[in-house]
Amino acid sequence: MTSVATEAFVGGLIAGGYFTVGLFFLRFWARTRDALFAAFAGAFWLMAVGQGATVLLGLPEESRSIVYLLRLAAFALIIGAILVKNLRARRQR
Repeated sequence: MTSVATEAFVGGLIAGGYFTVGLFFLRFWARTRDALFAAFAGAFWLMAVGQGATVLLGLPEESRSIVYLLRLAAFALIIGAILVKNLRARRQR
């Protein structure tokens, strides 16, 4: 059985990982100015906030809390950015 401290530590590591990945995508966006990279950066930061909130609020099950909507928004942002990029590419043909 895991302790609360271990769960908080691992949750913090996951949040930090999400934040770091967001920084990488921000760097790619700065080089290319491709909005897809900015959307991925924003999505990973939303997931970092959601994971951090889950840990800080001590929520037992993320899927049953309001914090889950942050993860939903992150995936919707990614899907929307991919759709926009594909529609723009299709129009340029």
